Amino acid sequence: MGYDHHEGQRVSRRRIIAGIGSVGLASLLAACGRDGGTLTTSTGETVAPQATTANDLTSLFAQANTCTLTPSTTQGPYYFDADKIRSDLREDREGVRLRLAIRVQDSEQCGPLPNAVVEIWHCDAAGLYSGAEAQSSGANGASGGGTPPSGGPGGTPPSGGPAGGGAPPGGSEGASADLTPTDDERYLRGAQVANADGIVEFTTVWPGWYRGRTVHIHAMVHIDSARVLTTQVMFDEALNSKVFASQPYAAHTGRDTFNDNDSIYADGMLLTVTKDGDGYLGVINFGVDSDQDGQ
Repeated sequence: MGYDHHEGQRVSRRRIIAGIGSVGLASLLAACGRDGGTLTTSTGETVAPQATTANDLTSLFAQANTCTLTPSTTQGPYYFDADKIRSDLREDREGVRLRLAIRVQDSEQCGPLPNAVVEIWHCDAAGLYSGAEAQSSGANGASGGGTPPSGGPGGTPPSGGPAGGGAPPGGSEGASADLTPTDDERYLRGAQVANADGIVEFTTVWPGWYRGRTVHIHAMVHIDSARVLTTQVMFDEALNSKVFASQPYAAHTGRDTFNDNDSIYADGMLLTVTKDGDGYLGVINFGVDSDQDGQ
């Protein structure tokens, strides 16, 4: 669609939302908010919001929940700032293509929140998280994401202690500390700046699963320097079953947790999904408490 995403550019999300060099946050966001505008920072990095999303999403967003406040959840044990401002997160990961569009709205005014920074991260078809492959592979290095994080439903902790001062390997789904990565992989992680309609788009793959959790994608919304929403999005189980019948998903067997017995699932987290060429398009509205007054 002609977006200028600066694909693969290693730009720290923290530096974007905190201001870079002599450029203050207000100036950064104002520059990002101009039509077609970009900002070159004092370090030579260029940041731009996504262009206006195509009209084909309008009717889908109308079906994708309302601007009521989106449920907040734990960030889980595998979150860290991946320093990736990009729309295509796949790298070398195989799987069914998923185009994910998120519209960020103010939960009180029901209007778009342009320039919000939206991050997503999720596991691959085998249940592994980049930056945390050893931790997410399961106890004693078992492959396939077979063991859930410690404290997750039905789980047992993997061996080993905390790594690098972050969340402990295989830490609880309720862990709030950011992880210190233990490998150099960054697949299926990235961030985008919302356009004038409050919309970001990502191209990724349909997530896999690991024991103790249903299929999900983590998301975090930042406004100014604040994390205003940490949540997850889920998928219809009929579609999960269809996707998981194909490779590489079919090689990972023994799924034990579904939407109806997941400890975090809520109806408001369910994506509206349609077929999109050789993959799927999923859309959802995030209703954000932008002034953090609890409404």
